[in-house]
Amino acid sequence: MRIARVPASRRVWIFDLDNTLHDARPHIFPSMHVQINEFIKQKFSVDEEGANTIRAGFWAKYGTTLSGLMRHHGTDPREFLNATHQFPELGDMLVHENALRHALERLGGTKLVFSNAPRHYVEQVLDAMGIRRYFDAVYSIESTRYRPKPSSAGFHVLMRAHKLDPHRCVFIDDMLENLRAAKRLGLATVWVAGGVAKPRYVDLRIASVLELPRYVFRNARGQTPHLPI
Repeated sequence: MRIARVPASRRVWIFDLDNTLHDARPHIFPSMHVQINEFIKQKFSVDEEGANTIRAGFWAKYGTTLSGLMRHHGTDPREFLNATHQFPELGDMLVHENALRHALERLGGTKLVFSNAPRHYVEQVLDAMGIRRYFDAVYSIESTRYRPKPSSAGFHVLMRAHKLDPHRCVFIDDMLENLRAAKRLGLATVWVAGGVAKPRYVDLRIASVLELPRYVFRNARGQTPHLPI
């Protein structure tokens, strides 16, 4: 079912946070990496190179450093998340588009945030960008009992909570493995990425979330029937 053919009030938009609703690459991710390395160095008595190796290795294998630390070292997730997501200057670090509020308003329907980050960080980012009121619910790593995307567990949590038909849902993310997982569950998928070819399990690639309303409204008028959403 094409989302443009679903009544606007019944559409469900599920957004990732980092590098989807804002750009975490210039400031937030580098700071987060420093905080994670400091945590690893203190816990495991390794140097900077050793911490980098552990962090990057677990990220590549499990999707988050936390998953690897929990699995192999029994790390307390609450301690880790509190220690590695502290941004007292968050407002100055955020890189986002001011027109995002208008784009979210135009989409209509139910809007959810689904992030692998901790709740305190997700809500701080949404508040700092002034877009918290556009979302009906926030799902963080705590919501999924610390089972991050691309695990299907988190998707099932929010689908059950809102009694969602996956064919009414669009999942928007910057990570291909997360989009692949969503597609397997029947959701439409939108990849926020630069000018590169998209794999089959991605229905639409956009450079910015600001483009979403334009595609949906054009599709609804039948001007671009090839678009899967």
